[in-house]
Amino acid sequence: MNKLGHLALAGLALVAVSGPATARTDAILHKAVTSASRPAADTVRDIYRHPEASLRFWGLKPGASVIEVEPGGGWWTNILAPYLAQTGGRYIAAAADLDDPAASESERKSRAAFEGKYAGNPALYGSIRVVGFGPKSGALAAPASIDFVLVSRETHNWVTNGFIRKAFADFFAALKPGGVLAIEDHRAPDGADPAKGDGYVSEAYVIGEAARAGFKLAARSEINANPKDTKDYPFGVWTLPPARRSSPFGVAPDPSFDHAKYDAIGESDRMTLRFVKPRH
Repeated sequence: MNKLGHLALAGLALVAVSGPATARTDAILHKAVTSASRPAADTVRDIYRHPEASLRFWGLKPGASVIEVEPGGGWWTNILAPYLAQTGGRYIAAAADLDDPAASESERKSRAAFEGKYAGNPALYGSIRVVGFGPKSGALAAPASIDFVLVSRETHNWVTNGFIRKAFADFFAALKPGGVLAIEDHRAPDGADPAKGDGYVSEAYVIGEAARAGFKLAARSEINANPKDTKDYPFGVWTLPPARRSSPFGVAPDPSFDHAKYDAIGESDRMTLRFVKPRH
């Protein structure tokens, strides 16, 4: 699908980037995005990830109950948690399921590092809760208790073994009627095999799986589009920044690999989708 096709889907109107926030809450969100508490390694990526515009497009509201799915090192957490702490909201991270014996040691260490990082500064981040998320995990929260679920660059990891269906069902159960499922991911052309393994999935695939779970597509945006991304790299999307791979997974980096042309492309072309759980 070409860019115009992404801007209009069967009469579906795009939601304005300004979103529903008031001037005051816009100011609080802007402060969270521009805060000196965010690491420089995070802020340098804003030119590709457009955090403020994306969150406004998705419709994040003050005082919301938010689940961030697989937050990794906390790129989004460093914005969401302070914003929610300032507006009386609640932040929950869905991370490695410690009750699952199949959870890897690296996943367990990553969760422990995440918990340790954010537990030490409640004045900035508020009270952060971490729940297990995986193939065997239970409910992420009480039924219909969450306003907003953010999934950033993760759906491409859930294609095998049908896990994406379990994940979307978990999100649907946790969200209130009218709640938002916000998705950003590396965008493949429509019709691409989602199991190809190059890190890209198509909007059509993600929209179809969300619909299967009961979600309705409310809007799509080109906020995080990158027309320079040709999506045909030797090590998949991970050839591009920020991963900048120079060898296959499990192989030592190649010091002679020339990153220049990939760095010039920047980060990947990304879908930015807003789904809602129907009220009826």
